[in-house]
Amino acid sequence: MRTIQGVGVSAGIAIGTVRVLAAADHAVERRVIDDPQAEMDRFRAARDMAVAQLKQLRDNVAAEFGENKAELFDAQRLMLQDPDYAGCVEGLIAQDKVNAEFAVKSVAEQFAAMFAAMDSSTMQARAADVEDVSRRVMNVLQGKRDSTAQDGSIQGDAVQNGTVQNGIAQNGESHIIFAQDLAPSETAQLDRAKVLGLVTAKGSANSHTAILARTMGLPAITGIGDAFDPTDDGHVAVIDGTSGAVFVDPDEATLTECQRRKAEAEEHLSLLRKLKGKPTETKSGQRVHLYANISRPSDVAAVLANDAEGIGLFRSEFLYLEREDWPTEEFQFDAYRQVAQEMGDRPVIIRTLDIGADKQVDYFNLDHEDNPALGYRAIRICLTRPEIFKVQLRALLRASTYGNIAIMLPMITSVQEVRDAKRILEEAKSELRGEHTDFNESIQIGVMIETPASVIMADELAAEVDFFSIGTNDLTQYTLACDRQTPSLERFADPHSPAVLRMIQMTIEAAHRHGIWCGICGELGADLSLTDTFLCLGIDELSVSPTSVLPLRNVIRNH
Repeated sequence: MRTIQGVGVSAGIAIGTVRVLAAADHAVERRVIDDPQAEMDRFRAARDMAVAQLKQLRDNVAAEFGENKAELFDAQRLMLQDPDYAGCVEGLIAQDKVNAEFAVKSVAEQFAAMFAAMDSSTMQARAADVEDVSRRVMNVLQGKRDSTAQDGSIQGDAVQNGTVQNGIAQNGESHIIFAQDLAPSETAQLDRAKVLGLVTAKGSANSHTAILARTMGLPAITGIGDAFDPTDDGHVAVIDGTSGAVFVDPDEATLTECQRRKAEAEEHLSLLRKLKGKPTETKSGQRVHLYANISRPSDVAAVLANDAEGIGLFRSEFLYLEREDWPTEEFQFDAYRQVAQEMGDRPVIIRTLDIGADKQVDYFNLDHEDNPALGYRAIRICLTRPEIFKVQLRALLRASTYGNIAIMLPMITSVQEVRDAKRILEEAKSELRGEHTDFNESIQIGVMIETPASVIMADELAAEVDFFSIGTNDLTQYTLACDRQTPSLERFADPHSPAVLRMIQMTIEAAHRHGIWCGICGELGADLSLTDTFLCLGIDELSVSPTSVLPLRNVIRNH
């Protein structure tokens, strides 16, 4: 057995025979031409043909996966029609008297290098787009077959034996595709009936190709780098799109374990088929919004795969924890925008920075504290270091035009903290208005109820915000005075304590008195032994890990 570690970008386990796709040959000969105008006309005709192909591809993707997934190919069409792109190609033809193929490839390399060097992940992703659309134009110029095949296959040939042509198995078998890389248009045209999963040497979790793989429900792993080996063609492999592990020629124990996990996943999928699209409501008609918790943009795939109705908690601090320096406004905007776009109309509740206590970041330079759980953390950092807070708020506001974003403030203990946070938010809004930058003027603001103080002040807090979300992990620790990071206190830190449940009841009642909704985003939300209790208390929303969504919906629908 050979074990390879890549980056899991689309969850699921696939077991099957490997088929290696050879990289397409995009060699272009430089030729001197006599009639630059005729060559420019040739380029324009090829570009128009490529635009028409992308329109067909866009319509195919929209029909199968929805309009929001087709927007990628709208963007690619606009890129081809961009005057700067066309102007550079035609300028090169006119000035250097070179053939159109060479001009297109040269401009594509220049644009791709420019995009790849940018700080914004959105702009970096455009490097793959410009290469993809340019390859399409070059294929037309070179007389190659339209890669937008009507049978849903992709271009490319297997390395060995010719057993795979156009990216699909000719003998009717399904395979795991190994490739150096796959362009977004190639991924969108995969025949899902004949492809079990994807493994690529290049790529990232946020690439268009990864997003499309998640949309298509294909387990996928990127970034295996030098471990990519064309001689794996024909060997049996197991890939785990969650962990990023690839096992080529797996031993019996590994194969058995992966088959067991795959069977569990298929059972979960059966539940999904049964409950997908069904309302989360009790037999008596009590409606509950069932959302999911995430920590990073790549988690959205699991949210959608498990049919959550929204995101009830995006832990934005992970954008800080996974870096060695301050995340810029642009970096954060890209992350929030990506999540909002992928979720479409579904709500996305983003918790503002919750650093401190058990989540420490070196570059914050926080002082040592004997009891950090009661220390300088979350909203306290944001209000005393507004220059940090405002960067995040600006990014959130800018992203709010791309979806249904709401802002949630953690660790609130007083009305004044909410008012201070709202004042900084208004400053950020004023700045963006002055810059003529669009944002959702009526973006909703909520608070996490996770301290006894916020429960006691719930009536006053409800008058200031649009919703409550109860963080039961911290609420349990503060109510019972038990540090949840101390294992020896586990027997005393009972989240089922009547005191904790009374706190939850008081919060729900206060919210409803003031006409706002109240949810739970802590671990108790997924505790099926308490679901009936929460329903009786009148909870409006539960936000849980993505894999807990369907079992919870099942219990609620049988209540």
